[in-house]
Amino acid sequence: MNLYYTEEQLAVKEAARDFAQNVLKNGVIERDTTMEYPTDEIKQMAEMGFLGMMVSPDYGGGGMDTISYVLAMEELSKIDNSCSVVMSVNNSLVCWGLEEYGNEQQKQKYLTKLATGEWLGAFCLSEPEAGSDATSQRTTAVDMGDHYLLNGTKNWITNGGKSNVHLVMAQTDAEKGHRGINTLIVESHWDGVSIGAKEDKLGIRSSDTHSIMYSDVKVPKENRIHEDGFGFKFAMKTLDGGRIGIAAQALGIHAGAYELAVAYSKEREAFGKPISQHQSVSNKLANMATDLEASRLLVHRAAWLKDQGKPYANAAAMAKLYAAEAAMKHSVEAVQVHGGYGFVKEYHVERLMRDAKITQIYEGTSEIQRLVIARNILKGQLHEPLLAAST
Repeated sequence: MNLYYTEEQLAVKEAARDFAQNVLKNGVIERDTTMEYPTDEIKQMAEMGFLGMMVSPDYGGGGMDTISYVLAMEELSKIDNSCSVVMSVNNSLVCWGLEEYGNEQQKQKYLTKLATGEWLGAFCLSEPEAGSDATSQRTTAVDMGDHYLLNGTKNWITNGGKSNVHLVMAQTDAEKGHRGINTLIVESHWDGVSIGAKEDKLGIRSSDTHSIMYSDVKVPKENRIHEDGFGFKFAMKTLDGGRIGIAAQALGIHAGAYELAVAYSKEREAFGKPISQHQSVSNKLANMATDLEASRLLVHRAAWLKDQGKPYANAAAMAKLYAAEAAMKHSVEAVQVHGGYGFVKEYHVERLMRDAKITQIYEGTSEIQRLVIARNILKGQLHEPLLAAST
């Protein structure tokens, strides 16, 4: 794995950092407080190409690699995770799944608009009783010949109220279990689609999170992705890439908290010297920096494997697990370094601490990541990506 970035990758990183520091940072505290959706900021992200970075230019995307994507995700996530989660969902869960498994008609009709940010997408898998157990889909899609009749409820859907397109996982044949699940493309304006109230969340508060209800929604057969019964596999394959995006978000939260802690520790004095010179604080900074580099290497390794067309599911699970746990741990430590000021919104670290928690939950909880990794250890499949990465 090449540890040096290309000029193009560095340019993407710098553009993302400049946008985050000079645009997103303005008003981020107010948006977090009021839960105001960042409409103008998302529009600017679309104009910069951040919402379809990895999509082929044939469909209006940037044609960039996954390394560029995670570099941009990290920089945006240092400042505003309500914006970076929109970027993650649209890129990793919606655009990638459509480009990888959709047919040409679906790509021309939907992907071209999603890749440019003209439309936003939502990934609708979780349900009131089907979060980590994604096989237990209660949403049904009854085959009516030329269309499916869709009924059910999806929970905690990012972009739920702002999205134009939903990728909905639904049970078509309960007797087949997870092999009876399909993924359907649903347009949000269709009859029978209704959006619940916006969730009042601990973190990523200005992102658009809703429940979505489907009541006798007619979905044309041509809006089914791939072959009949492919829906569960579609969801799992898509989530592998989505975990890289969320791992990069966790990495950005960690990096943002670390940068703030270092800067504050150099300015704040106690007992006649900057607190950075006190061993209790310098030890925290050293631990933050070490875990930050470990997270970054895991995230970039997973992204590199994906770019090389090598197996990356284990690497993605490891990256998300480690980066999310580290982000939670060290955002708390960043608050501690700030002391009483860390408890105040003005200094940003308390928001990063609240945002960090969700990275341990969505796109598969930390417990699920451990389950995925352990299963592959026991199957003897864990070492293949490690060997591939060393060549």
